[in-house]
Amino acid sequence: MMGGARVYYGWPVLLVAAAAMVGTLPGRTQGLGLITEPLLAELGLGRFTYAQLNFWATIIGAAGALGIGRAIDRAGSRVVLTCVSVALGAIVLLMSRTQGAADLAVWLTLTPALGQSALSVVSLAIVGHWFVRRIDRAMAVYSVVMSLGFMLAFPVVGWLVQTAGWRSAWMTIGFGHLVILAPIAWVIVRRNPEACGLEPDGDGPAQRPPSQVTGHTWREALGTVASWLFAVGAALYGLVASGIGLFNESILAERGFGPQVYYQTLVVTALTALVGNGLGGWLAGRVPLLTLLSIALGVLAAGVGVLPVVATITQAMGWAVAMGLGGGLIMVLFFSVWPRVFGRRHLGVIQGVAQALTVLASALGPLLLAWCVEWTGSYRSIFFLLAGVITGVAILSTLVSLPLPPREHNSTPRA
Repeated sequence: MMGGARVYYGWPVLLVAAAAMVGTLPGRTQGLGLITEPLLAELGLGRFTYAQLNFWATIIGAAGALGIGRAIDRAGSRVVLTCVSVALGAIVLLMSRTQGAADLAVWLTLTPALGQSALSVVSLAIVGHWFVRRIDRAMAVYSVVMSLGFMLAFPVVGWLVQTAGWRSAWMTIGFGHLVILAPIAWVIVRRNPEACGLEPDGDGPAQRPPSQVTGHTWREALGTVASWLFAVGAALYGLVASGIGLFNESILAERGFGPQVYYQTLVVTALTALVGNGLGGWLAGRVPLLTLLSIALGVLAAGVGVLPVVATITQAMGWAVAMGLGGGLIMVLFFSVWPRVFGRRHLGVIQGVAQALTVLASALGPLLLAWCVEWTGSYRSIFFLLAGVITGVAILSTLVSLPLPPREHNSTPRA
């Protein structure tokens, strides 16, 4: 099947990788946002206390992105993806039985470590190993499938939370990892195309052994300004998205909107993110990557900057469109830039470092918003500040060049 099928085997693997990214939902701040209000009410926790718990849990959990990269480069995607899926499913099941703040602190630490950190890195690395020249197209498809998955997951989980309670919703997700995602990962995913006798992108039989992939070392990659601009740009999006995701209902309530508008903006953001995904995949092969990063950050900055003055439903939907487009563009860039610019040699470690930065930023986002409300009584000033920072990074992205292509290596030294 793998060597003779008309459809390149990387495409089924890509679909599993996208499903794995959707499976990170319970470890993401946006996923937690679906159960924030009932969880706080049931456990009697204050909003600021919860934000602090989430911050430290995510900070500690970011280590999962660093260690998992080395594991992928050494053990392979199939083994790591299956093990992480099983572990995350078990933790989510345990979290559904939380009885107090102490329990919650443990599960809030482990779910981001295994979900937002480890499972995200595995998912991205899988696609990066199977596609090289066509990485932009592959990541556009991946982003669209992933976005559709999240579009389905958010309302379904939200419905479960409202009808059966947050504990039943989390229990359902946990079982889903154990009985669906982990078995599918083990059956379908393979280490890389060379291990299946194929070249990346489906370009015929493999021309080199599986161990002889090329690319920058992780030290070379992380020594470039461009790598940090892409990582920081994605981290800023993660910071904004996580902060808004956790307190979205409260933010919109401050602007005079009810829960129904909150759910509508989630749908609009998800739909326009799909447009951003497709547009990003098309533009990535035609526009310099750093220029595209600057454009994406500019759109995101506009969305963040207008949020404090949104006053009508039309304006709220316009804000959701800007957030979706900007986020969709950044998503495709963040997913595709690493194998395309830095190669596959140490892809797991490189993506792990970048993902760790986004996780740290995602932890900081809700805390910044909670601090702002605590000190000023409003979310307003923090959004103006963040819009300015994002604009600054967008401008800086126009002043930097990409590194030279990675040189050939005859072997793969240990990272």
